[in-house]
Amino acid sequence: MVKIVDFKTYQKEDGTEFCALKVQGGIEAVKSKQTGKTYLTALSASVPCTFNAETCKSLIGTDFSGSVRKVKSEPYEYVIPATGEIVKLTHRFEYVSEEKGIVQDNVIEKEFVM
Repeated sequence: MVKIVDFKTYQKEDGTEFCALKVQGGIEAVKSKQTGKTYLTALSASVPCTFNAETCKSLIGTDFSGSVRKVKSEPYEYVIPATGEIVKLTHRFEYVSEEKGIVQDNVIEKEFVM
C-alpha cells in the first residue's frame, strides 16, 4: 500500500500546469552504510496526474494498492539538501502498481541471443 502525502504543481514548457502526487510506501528498516546502525525510512515517489490542485489536496491521506520501488536509471547528479553535497546516483524511486509489481517479482528477464 502507498499513501498520498503531498502534491506539487508544475509548469510545462508551453505554460500549462499539471500536478504530481507524492506517494509514500510503508516503513522499511535500512542499515546505514556509514555507521552500520539500523534506521527506519519510507520510500516516496512523485506520480503525475490529471487532477487539479483542489482535487490533489483532497486526496492527501488516501491509501491505495501498489508500492514504491528503487529502479535503475541513467546516472545523474543530486544535491543533498541538508549538506549541499553533490552525489552521483544511478537509481530513482518509482510508484509500481500491484499488478506490475507481481510481474516484476515473478518474471526473469533473459537476453535472447541468435
